[in-house]
Amino acid sequence: MAHEFRVVEGGKIDLASLDREALWQARVDLAACFRMAARYGLEEGICNHFSAVVPGRDDLFLVNPYGLAFCEVTASSLLICDFHGRVVEGEGQPEATAFFIHARLHKHLPRARAAFHTHMPYATALSMTEGEPLAFAGQTSLKFYGRTAVDDRYNGLALDEAEGDRIAATLGDADIVFLRNHGVMVTGPTIAEAWDDLYYLERAAEVQVKALSTGRRLLPVDPAVARVAAAQMREGDPESARLHLESIKRVLTRDGEEFAE
Repeated sequence: MAHEFRVVEGGKIDLASLDREALWQARVDLAACFRMAARYGLEEGICNHFSAVVPGRDDLFLVNPYGLAFCEVTASSLLICDFHGRVVEGEGQPEATAFFIHARLHKHLPRARAAFHTHMPYATALSMTEGEPLAFAGQTSLKFYGRTAVDDRYNGLALDEAEGDRIAATLGDADIVFLRNHGVMVTGPTIAEAWDDLYYLERAAEVQVKALSTGRRLLPVDPAVARVAAAQMREGDPESARLHLESIKRVLTRDGEEFAE
């Protein structure tokens, strides 16, 4: 299902000014997200991808190399790419759809410092059903109230810039976009916040699917209450997300996962 990406040759990018300490921390944090996503079954083979803008730069981003399963990703294996298709640091190349989606999204939406794309089962199942994918009927789902968009135009694989541009435009001011018949894209101002949203989005989707499986009608939360609850959650989200990411790094380290190499 994955397609090979042709690396573009070009002039050298000056990396001398990079904050190497901040960059390494971003690498470690992103690698931890890959490893924990693998544990939760949120990936699909070697076809899904996470990216994060390089600290201190607006023109470079980290992304997983083509061919590695999420459980194999390490901090040092992540690639640095520019928006023109050049791998400027690292061994290997990005999967084609990873480049065309993530490069254009980061270019058009600078606020999206991290972008996680998966075909995780429950959220993807909801992208395949008619109507709005996420029903605001459970407390966890309220974390996403007013923050989602839906891309209703499935056009096949994202193998050119136009597809990435369209997905970025559909996302607009939202943080999460359900890609109809495809999967989801979760964005955030930090790696921690993107991870936190990815995890809880799948949890919200899972309980929705299970509730629907009873054959009974869902009981949505009153919109006025949903707005209040969403605001309450958003107020503490950055710190909660930071602590969530720190917790998964501790768990991975305790279990001997070699993600920080």
